[in-house]
Amino acid sequence: MPKYYEDKEEDGRACGGVREDLRQCLLDSPCVLQENKSPKQCLREGHCRSLQMTFFACKRSMVSVCGVFSVSSLN
Repeated sequence: MPKYYEDKEEDGRACGGVREDLRQCLLDSPCVLQENKSPKQCLREGHCRSLQMTFFACKRSMVSVCGVFSVSSLN
């Protein structure tokens, strides 16, 4: 269960709570603990997929389409 709503230190980064939950999920996964693989490798193999998708959705929501393309930047 996600813990980003619980008392945690603020890291000041966007989507920090979800990022921390994803990190903890990977570090606690059997892939890392029993198979001694890196968290990056376990993520590629599909571990903690739901938190990964939530994190990516959060990061995508931070980008505003209107802010990316402005008339003044095209000149």
